[in-house]
Amino acid sequence: MKQLLLFASAMFLVTATSYAQGARLGIKGGANLTKISGKTFNEEFDLGYQLGLFSELDFSKKFGIQPEVLYSQVNTKRSSGFNSIYTNLTEGGASNDIQLNYLSIPILLRYNIGKFLTLNLGPEFSVLVDHKENVLANGQNAFKKGDFSMVGGIGLNISRLRVYGRYNVGLNNINDIDDREKWKNQQVQLGVGLRL
Repeated sequence: MKQLLLFASAMFLVTATSYAQGARLGIKGGANLTKISGKTFNEEFDLGYQLGLFSELDFSKKFGIQPEVLYSQVNTKRSSGFNSIYTNLTEGGASNDIQLNYLSIPILLRYNIGKFLTLNLGPEFSVLVDHKENVLANGQNAFKKGDFSMVGGIGLNISRLRVYGRYNVGLNNINDIDDREKWKNQQVQLGVGLRL
């Protein structure tokens, strides 16, 4: 599944680049402030990070697309109500900390407002590549292997420097245990990029 997603993303980037008037590549990184909804988790945003590559493919002065490949870390903590909801998963004095690492591929529409400001909107596909589920001491998998979300944000373009802020909302339930509770990601991303 992961290889298929990577291959499809690479083919999309190559095809889109061949049709774009202006194609630029870059590197980026920043902070993730993430919250997973549901009684199981704290209702606070926890700090993680994201690193990756981006491409700016403009089809005109105003419109283009911005595909990216990001390694994205999601951190959260279980709430005090976790034991009452999923008692069979917390045997062995498990920690409250949960860390999920995703390979995320946002494909965003770019709308350029002049030279310095860009609006982004589009879907993001994420594959869970690594998870440290200290809460789940008995080894059961609690999180689905993929997530689908929508991303909206704004970017500031200063020569080759990119400064951005985004909001990312998960659209599907990532709870892989049962249907008693829906778990969905919410994320604020802040970061900088450098066009190469």
